[in-house]
Amino acid sequence: MKKGNKAVPDPDLRAEYDFASMTGGVRGKYAERYKAGVNLVLLEPEVAKAFPTAAAVNEALRAAMRGSKMATRPAARSDKRERREQTIDPRG
Repeated sequence: MKKGNKAVPDPDLRAEYDFASMTGGVRGKYAERYKAGVNLVLLEPEVAKAFPTAAAVNEALRAAMRGSKMATRPAARSDKRERREQTIDPRG
């Protein structure tokens, strides 16, 4: 059997809040930043010491991309789908 949650509610919290009456809040304050997207990568401590700023990391990655033959990923192959479409005859 499950035990019920017998925690006593905090008397300082209200059952409902009227956000329209609250001041200082801005709707969509971070919406543009969210839409733009942010890629976060956790660096190992020794790597973080070598690249102390985001600009330094970006510069090193761009240099690595220029030096690499695989600077961009090759297009995904859809051989399976093409084979499946060739084997299915819609006429029966």
